[in-house]
Amino acid sequence: MRLPGPPNSPPRPPGPLYVIAYVCMAPSVDAADAQERADAQRAPEMVGAIGSRVHALRDAMGLSLRDLAERSGVSAPMLSQVERGETSPTLQVASRIAAGLELRLSQLLRLDEGGAVTVVRRAERRKGPAGARGHRYEILTPPLPGQRAELSRHTLASGAKTGGAGDPPMHEPGSRETAVVEAGQLTLLCDGARYELAAGDCVTFDADLPHHFENPGPDEATLLAIVSAGLRRSPCSTRSGRPTRSLPG
Repeated sequence: MRLPGPPNSPPRPPGPLYVIAYVCMAPSVDAADAQERADAQRAPEMVGAIGSRVHALRDAMGLSLRDLAERSGVSAPMLSQVERGETSPTLQVASRIAAGLELRLSQLLRLDEGGAVTVVRRAERRKGPAGARGHRYEILTPPLPGQRAELSRHTLASGAKTGGAGDPPMHEPGSRETAVVEAGQLTLLCDGARYELAAGDCVTFDADLPHHFENPGPDEATLLAIVSAGLRRSPCSTRSGRPTRSLPG
């Protein structure tokens, strides 16, 4: 409301209009930073439960307590107490243990996994690249961080073999492979020896040795193979199927 001025006075020009705006400013947070903060909040709750996981990972890599102590900088007695659940390591110690196991802390604590169960549907299987002629394969396990085992299904046409261009390279030292023949007949050539396999036979061998499978039969053959990384070495062995002859050279 404008008050009237003195009589016969000229009208006053309108005064300036002031507008005050209040803006609520929210800090911009990168999604990765937000996830890191969330992980940091969850980590202390989960550190105390890593004992059995550390033991399983150490055993899978074929490491003694002394080996892991040298790799991580955490003493063997402390590692032993952690594995038995007698003490909960600090985040700093847990990070050093994770580094000794070639993992990030989030992988050791499983913070970057979506849940305890992961299902890979048939249509979601990862196809391997075109390898040796007559050989195709697909990976059945999900690509989870820190996973040290992989399950794959291989199909070989008559006369085909694995180990050609495009096939997975020889596995890392200490790896072990177990294969089950689903159908047909196969021959495993491992470190200069032959092993004849039929449907239902299972073979376990050191996957860091020179090896490949051949299909000598007239029909298509399939096998399931699981490769576990960092396991102890042992000679080629079979549940069924025996070496028939040594290869030259």
